[in-house]
Amino acid sequence: MKARLISVGERMPGWVADGFGEYARRLSRELPLELVELPLGNRGRNRDPARAIAEEGSAVKPWSSEQLAEQLARWRMLGRDLAILIGGPDGHAPEVLARADQCWSLGPLTLPHMLVRLIVAEQLYRATTILAGHPYHRG
Repeated sequence: MKARLISVGERMPGWVADGFGEYARRLSRELPLELVELPLGNRGRNRDPARAIAEEGSAVKPWSSEQLAEQLARWRMLGRDLAILIGGPDGHAPEVLARADQCWSLGPLTLPHMLVRLIVAEQLYRATTILAGHPYHRG
C-alpha cells in the first residue's frame, strides 16, 4: 500500500518541508508517502466561499489516532492505495467531496493548509505505529 498526499498550494515553509520529510522518511517502509502539490486556484471578489465551506463541513468526520489506525488497517485489507486531499484556503469544491470515499476532519480548529500536510504525515505515522504495536503512541 502506498499513500499520496495531494495538496493545494506550493512552496512550503522550510520547517514544514523538513517536518513532512521526516515523517515521510519514517513511513517509507510501512506506508510510502508521496507529496503532490497543486497550484492554488484563482481568487475573485465575487466568490462566496463561506457558503460552500459550510456545506462541505457537514460531510467530514473527526477520527482519533486509534480510529485512524483502524481505518488504515481496513484500507490495507482492501489492498488499495490511499490518496488524501488537502484543500486550499477555501476548502474543496463540492464535486471533489462528492467523489471522496471518506472525509476526515482534523477537528474544529482552523489550520493553515500548509501545516495540515505536516499534521497528516505525523498522524499517518502514528497510525502505522499503533498497528505495529510500537510505543510511539501513548494515547
